[in-house]
Amino acid sequence: MTIGRVLILTAITAGAGACQDLTCDLGGYKPQEGLQARIRSGVLEVSWQGERREQLRAQFAIRGGQPVVRELAARKSGGNWIVLGQNLTPEFEITSGIRRLSQQQIGPLKELHVELTPGVVEREKWNAFWDAPLMVPGRAGTNLDLPRKPEEIRKVWAKYQSAGCQVKTVGARLEVSFPGLDAGIFTGSLQYTVYRGANLLRQEAIAKTSQPSVAYKYVGGLKGFSISDGSRIVWRDTARAWQQYAFGGAVNREAVGLRARNRLGILEANGGSLGFLPPSHKFFFSREIETNLGYVYYRKDGENSFAIGVRQPDREVGYKPYGISDEVWTRRVTESRSELANFALYNAPPGTMQRMPVYFYLSPNGSHATQEGVMAFTHDDVYKPLPGYKVMVSHFHFHLNEQLTDERSMDVEPTWLSVFRALGINLAILADFHSDSHATDTGKVRLDEQKVYFAGCERFSDRDLLLIPGEEPDANFGGHYMFLFPRPVFFTHVKKPATGPAGQPFQETLQPYGKVYHTTSAENELGLLNQEAGLVWQTHPRAKGSTGYPDVVREKDFFRSDRYLGASFQSLPVDQSEKRLCEARCMGLLDDMNNWAGAKYLLAEGDTYMKYPDDETYPQLVVNYVKLDRVPKYQDGWAPVVDALRAGNFFVTSGEVLIRDWSVEGAGAKRTYAAEAEWTFPPEFAELVWSDGKTVDRQIVSLAGMGPFGSHKFRIPFDAAGKKWVRFAVWDSAGNGAFTQPVHLQ
Repeated sequence: MTIGRVLILTAITAGAGACQDLTCDLGGYKPQEGLQARIRSGVLEVSWQGERREQLRAQFAIRGGQPVVRELAARKSGGNWIVLGQNLTPEFEITSGIRRLSQQQIGPLKELHVELTPGVVEREKWNAFWDAPLMVPGRAGTNLDLPRKPEEIRKVWAKYQSAGCQVKTVGARLEVSFPGLDAGIFTGSLQYTVYRGANLLRQEAIAKTSQPSVAYKYVGGLKGFSISDGSRIVWRDTARAWQQYAFGGAVNREAVGLRARNRLGILEANGGSLGFLPPSHKFFFSREIETNLGYVYYRKDGENSFAIGVRQPDREVGYKPYGISDEVWTRRVTESRSELANFALYNAPPGTMQRMPVYFYLSPNGSHATQEGVMAFTHDDVYKPLPGYKVMVSHFHFHLNEQLTDERSMDVEPTWLSVFRALGINLAILADFHSDSHATDTGKVRLDEQKVYFAGCERFSDRDLLLIPGEEPDANFGGHYMFLFPRPVFFTHVKKPATGPAGQPFQETLQPYGKVYHTTSAENELGLLNQEAGLVWQTHPRAKGSTGYPDVVREKDFFRSDRYLGASFQSLPVDQSEKRLCEARCMGLLDDMNNWAGAKYLLAEGDTYMKYPDDETYPQLVVNYVKLDRVPKYQDGWAPVVDALRAGNFFVTSGEVLIRDWSVEGAGAKRTYAAEAEWTFPPEFAELVWSDGKTVDRQIVSLAGMGPFGSHKFRIPFDAAGKKWVRFAVWDSAGNGAFTQPVHLQ
C-alpha cells in the first residue's frame, strides 16, 4: 500500500468533543458515480444515490477510540440537505448463554442406540430448537445439564479501541470498517455498508468468540440523537394504526421495545425521516409462534438525547389461548407457555464471525413515504403473486378439528385464516392430530375427528386459498414426517410393536367414511402412499424429533421410493456467520439426499402453532412457489399440487428473491443452466451447485455489482460430464434467498 492511498484526517472539534487523528486505508476504494468516499472538512464522508435518485450521506470520525457517526443526511435531487442525526454513537449489547442439547433430540438418538459421547453432543446441540439459554433455572426435563445458573448469562455493551478505518468498494456498495470492537467474550469490528440505488445504511458488529457452546442475541442501534420540538418516533401498531412518541416523558433506564407492525420504527427529523429495522428474515430464530415481541426500540437517555435501534427480547411471550371447554382451554394454556423452554437465540460456534446488523433508511421525505419505501423490500410483507405459480406453505398445528368441535360450529372462522390470506398464500397444508385430537386411536373416535378435519378444510377453502388436510403421523418411518394425499384419505396408524384391534385389516370399507386404511408398519405405510398416490417427507430433518433422520433410513425401501419426496426446509438454527438461511443443516441435507438416491427435494415448512393478525408471521415464514395455473377446488382434489411437488416444479423462497423460470439446456457434457430471478434487497451472489454423487461443488456468481429491485437472466455454462445433479440459488445481502430443486442429469 502506497502512502498516497492512506489519508490522515486532522483533529477536529465539534459539539460532541474533540476527535482524534484518523487514519483511513483507502487501498480498496474505487470512486464511481453515485457511490463515493472523500475527506470533507476533516471528516470521512460517504455519499451515495438512493432509490429515487435521492442524495444520501454519512460522515464518520473517531473520538477516544470510539467510532462516531458525525452526521446522517438526505436530500432530494437538487434540494437542500436535511440532517437526520449528528454526533451519534453506535451501540451494541450482546447477551449470551450456554447452548444445550434438548431432550427432544436425545429421544431419537437413544432409540437409534447412539451413545451420547462428547462428540455427538457437540455436533447435535447446534441444531437445538427446544432451548432457552436465558431462562434460569429452566424447565426440568427439557435439556441436558440443567438447571441453568445465573452466572452463565453475560450482558456486555461493546467498547472500541479503533485507531483508524478501512474503506473498500465492493461492486455497487461501499464498506467502512473500524477494528477494535470488544464485547466481553466477543471481539471483532464495526462495519458500515451503503448500497448505490438503495436508501439503506447497514451498521453491524462483526465479531467472534473462542468460548464453547455460546448462544446469543444482540441489541444494535445509534445513540445521541438530539431531542427537539420536532423529534418524534412514529410506528404502526399491531392493528396498523399510526402511533407516535415525542420524548416528553421520563428518562428510560432500559430500551423500550415497540411492538411495531412490520418491524419498523421511524424517526422524524427536520422534515425528513430515518427508518430503523432488522433484516427481514435472518434476524429471527425459529419459534413455535410469531407473537410480536417488539423488535425495534427507543430509549430516552436524558432530557436532551435518545437512542434507537433493533432488539431481541430476553424471552418468549405465549399466544392467547382459546377454547370453550375446560379441557381444550387448559391444554391451550399449557401449550402457550413455551417461553420457559423455547427461545433458542443464535448459534455462535467458536471462531465463527457472527454478523449483527441493523438497517437505517435515510429519506428526505416524511415517515409515511419512508414506511412505503422500506416495505417495498418485502412487497409489503406479502408473497408477491407470480404468473404461473401459487404460493404454498406447509406443516401447521392449528388443531382445526378440535377447535370446530369445541365451538360446536363449522362456521367459526379461525384467526390464522386471515393471516394466510393477508400474506398472499394460496395453498396451505395443515397438520392436525399432533398434540390435539386422538392421533393414535384406530377406530371411530379418530375417524369421526378426521371427518370434521376434512369438512373444516373444505368449509374454509375458496378460489384463492386451498386448505389441504395433511398429517404428521410419526409412526414407522422414523423421526417425524408428513403425509400428503391428493384427496381426503381416512387412515389410522400405530407404531410397532403395538398393533391395532385384533383382525383389523390394512384396508376396509366402513360407513359413513368409505375406504379406511390401518397402518402398523413401514411396509404398509408405504403401501398406503403407493395406493393413494401420496407423498411423505421428513419434517425438521436432523433436528427436534427427527435428529438422526433421514440419514439412518437412506437405504430403506420407503426412502428410495418415489413417494418419499425428501425433507423440509425451515430456518433452524440461525447462525449469523452463514451466508444462507439454514446453510449447514438444510442445504447440506439437500445435497446429501440427492447423492444417496434419486431426486429428493426440500419443501419449506412452518411447523408452528396458532396465529393471529397482530403476529409478525412474515419474517418467520419461508414458502414454496409451486408451478400451477390455478388453485384446485377442494371438491376436485389437489392431485396437481402433489404432481408438481413430485416433479420438483417448485422453488423455495423467503419472499424477497423470486425465480421466475429455470431449466437445463443442451445435451451431453456441454450444458447451460438458465434461470431468471428478481430481488428487492441488493443481491449478494447466485450459485450453481452440482455433484458427481460423492463430492459437491459450486460456481459462485457475485452480484455485488447489481443494485436493489433488479432482475437478471442467468445463463451459466457447466460441464455435465460425470455430474449426477445440479441446482441453482440466489441470495441477497440481507441473508434472504431462493433456491430451485435439484435436476438429475443421469
